[in-house]
Amino acid sequence: MVGRGGRTLRTVSTRSPSLTERRKAATQLDIARAAAELFTERGPDGTTAEDIALRAGVALRTFYRYFRSKQDAVAPLLAGGADRWRESLSAAEPGSTVPAALERSISEALAAADEEAAEGLRWTRGLLRAAAEDPALRAVWYRVNQESEEKLLAVVAQLAGPGADPLEVRLAAAAATDAIRVALEAWAETDAPVRGKGAPAELAVRCLRELMGGMRSLTPREAADADASGGRAADTP
Repeated sequence: MVGRGGRTLRTVSTRSPSLTERRKAATQLDIARAAAELFTERGPDGTTAEDIALRAGVALRTFYRYFRSKQDAVAPLLAGGADRWRESLSAAEPGSTVPAALERSISEALAAADEEAAEGLRWTRGLLRAAAEDPALRAVWYRVNQESEEKLLAVVAQLAGPGADPLEVRLAAAAATDAIRVALEAWAETDAPVRGKGAPAELAVRCLRELMGGMRSLTPREAADADASGGRAADTP
């Protein structure tokens, strides 16, 4: 996809993962959950890579095949929710404005609609609290968010259409990523529930509205053209 000024934007891949990729992802997630459990129980300082491998039921060499450090092991758990959110966003209804699509998808992604989703938020809270005392774990959190923003850019570009301003597309991707990051960090510092007042979904939508207040014009080209045509027709005697 080519944006304004000839800038090339990546399209969103729809390729299904292979069996090998799915098995690799499953193993990584098992290790990530084991690391999260141990970090919550003992803290990062009280946990070793050997402990994580043992809890996950894999050999230590398998652990290091996938992860560089014990803190790095939680990355798949932190990134999983963002991956599902982007998939949902890419299926937004045609004609939706980017801010509206982002707000709706963020609200749905963080709504903790079932117990699995609620448990994922609780794991994130525990990891963010542990990260407050562990710079290496904080670095993983920031890296996951940066990678999520880079992947989100292609989704937002596709929603906005080829006529969208590349700068506004980038700003929208950054705003959405930071809205979720800040909301989760603020929520983790409290004992607010996973649903309702003070929950991640409410906080993230509030953050998004504040950050995107000046980007309400970011709409798909087709919708903008339709609005313009309607306006001209109304002005015609």
